[in-house]
Amino acid sequence: MEQTKKEKNELFEWAKALLIAFAVAAIIRYFLFTPIVVDGDSMMPTLENGDRMIVNKIGYKIGSPDRFDIVVFHAPEQKDYIKRVIGLPGDHVEYKDDQLYINGEPIDEPYLDKYKAEIVDGNLTGNFTLQDIVQSDVIPEGHVFVMGDNRRFSKDSRHIGLVDQKEIIGNTNLIFWPVSDIKIVK
Repeated sequence: MEQTKKEKNELFEWAKALLIAFAVAAIIRYFLFTPIVVDGDSMMPTLENGDRMIVNKIGYKIGSPDRFDIVVFHAPEQKDYIKRVIGLPGDHVEYKDDQLYINGEPIDEPYLDKYKAEIVDGNLTGNFTLQDIVQSDVIPEGHVFVMGDNRRFSKDSRHIGLVDQKEIIGNTNLIFWPVSDIKIVK
């Protein structure tokens, strides 16, 4: 009798521990961090198709995106995109002769240097102004302008328009899979 009671108590303790573990994991995934799989080549060479990353969901609850953050957001096609923040609220964005200009000042994009060096036919990024894309000279409050690093093959703000900051899930910079590619990207 006492052995059966002890076994039931031990089973209850295990069940309780598992339930708490699942609850903690759900809270962490829903509110703090979530994994994402890079789908496509729009962020190459920085991110490869199939890379698995951790999305920090709390950073933008207490702050705002910074220029060049890699963010995950809900795109208009009911799909999540991963892109790089190029323009912030109040910015005037322009691309001319493969050079980014923010508010008239040239801005370096060192993460593109390797890709630009490999291109033999033209520019990586075509010329445009913010006015050409969203019929506005500056990015309004609460929005950002995003682009993929693979500029020739990225569906980004040049196609879908500005991204409402409310649609941003979080930022990411940690690749955790495949193991051979574990690293922090910038």
